[in-house]
Amino acid sequence: MDEFQKSVEERMQKAVEALKKKFSGIRTGRASPALVEHLQVEYYGTVCPLQQLAGISIPEARTIAIQPYDKSAIKDIEKALQASNLGVTPKSEGGRIILNLPSLTEERRKELTKVIKSAAEEDRVSLRNIRRDAMDELKAKKLPEDAQKLQEEEIQKLVGKYTALIDAAAAAKEKEILEV
Repeated sequence: MDEFQKSVEERMQKAVEALKKKFSGIRTGRASPALVEHLQVEYYGTVCPLQQLAGISIPEARTIAIQPYDKSAIKDIEKALQASNLGVTPKSEGGRIILNLPSLTEERRKELTKVIKSAAEEDRVSLRNIRRDAMDELKAKKLPEDAQKLQEEEIQKLVGKYTALIDAAAAAKEKEILEV
């Protein structure tokens, strides 16, 4: 049964890690490569992440510089940046693209906190789905009643633990956005 619990916990860990990765792509007023590196760019008919097409650097606190490996990709990268919801207009200078991140307005900060709360709630739902699937698997194993009850309690403890991690990550990201 320990193997079963480990697999359930592993799925919950992956859900929390995915949320943290999603949070890294939410703009906080400071430049970060995570804002753009996973942006999907259509390049010669193939869609691939920006980090495979260009080097991404942070020359200043509010500036992202994107240096395409192939100069012909600049237009494709600009198109993908404009289609993203970053709210930033790319500028092309000397074979590279510059993104100047403006300060976040109070309205934009509130929008971003709503996005964070929504993402956290989606992750809580995924934890509950993992719990439901685990409970169904336990019922299918037809364990003795006391052993099944014990396993269900352990799974519920895991849900509580990972829900607390989600709440902490969401609170930290909200604080980061509101205090910038």
